[in-house]
Amino acid sequence: MTHRLKDYRLWCLLFALIAMLVLFIIPSKKQKSPTYNYTFIIDITRSMNATDYQQDNQAVSRLSFVKQTLRDLLRDLPCQSKVGIGLFTERRSTLLFEPLEVCSAYTEIDTVISKIDWRMAWAADSNIAKGLLSTLDMLKKSDSSVIFITDGQEAPPVNVNYQADFSGLRGQVKGMIIGVGGLQTVPIPKFNSQGEQTGFYKPEDVPHRSSFGQSTLAPSQIKGYNARNAPFGNDVVTGNEHLTALQETYLEKLSAESGLGYARLADLQSLALALKNSKLATEKLVQTDIRWQWALLTLLMISLVYLPGIYQYHRFFR
Repeated sequence: MTHRLKDYRLWCLLFALIAMLVLFIIPSKKQKSPTYNYTFIIDITRSMNATDYQQDNQAVSRLSFVKQTLRDLLRDLPCQSKVGIGLFTERRSTLLFEPLEVCSAYTEIDTVISKIDWRMAWAADSNIAKGLLSTLDMLKKSDSSVIFITDGQEAPPVNVNYQADFSGLRGQVKGMIIGVGGLQTVPIPKFNSQGEQTGFYKPEDVPHRSSFGQSTLAPSQIKGYNARNAPFGNDVVTGNEHLTALQETYLEKLSAESGLGYARLADLQSLALALKNSKLATEKLVQTDIRWQWALLTLLMISLVYLPGIYQYHRFFR
């Protein structure tokens, strides 16, 4: 009996058994951990259908890539973090739901993200600055961080005389602008009323300048100017507004004016790195799963039991 008690393998098995018991008795403990509260506002305008991302070696749209990345991010967020979802199109944003706790409402949040579709848009125009301004105004009394996800493409191009003024809201809301898309221009898919792609937008399909308000030019400089019927003249304007690329310089400008951060969406890792920063985190006492620690200790103890046998087996076959 004394000889058996001196055998270290017996003690290893005892420690393994104790560790297994503790694993079930104390599966978690409270400890300080960073948590997050995000309201994701997702651009669903037509340029977000452009396919300049890759998933599983297949080209996917910006909107599809955003949705899948957010769904993956959900699984990485610690419990007691919250996520709300909203949509942007035209000149304003709207909330689908306010932030919900990610663990208890995971299925509901994930399902909503998966069902987001460009056909939810209530208008075809896109004024990013006005949409961002409406988002900040809507959430200025919220403790949630605004994550505004867009490619920055505006249709029609905004008249510089009527730019959004962020001075009244700057610094009141924390958050980030996430730029979506590639830096090289790509065509914008065109769909029919049944949601079937019928090709791509052509130059004649889209406006290449704003015709809202007053022109930046003096009337004498505008060919065919008529104060009532043609304040912007009668010249046909052509451009490349039928193509789309990430308007990164513009989004960085809006970031500086609004007081939000800016990052480009390349993959899940880049998004997680941008969002999981100390400025957007709140330290809380959370219930943390520690079963893996006891399981690792159990595995180590059992491994030590078989270590001499493995060593002798190795010596025998040398």
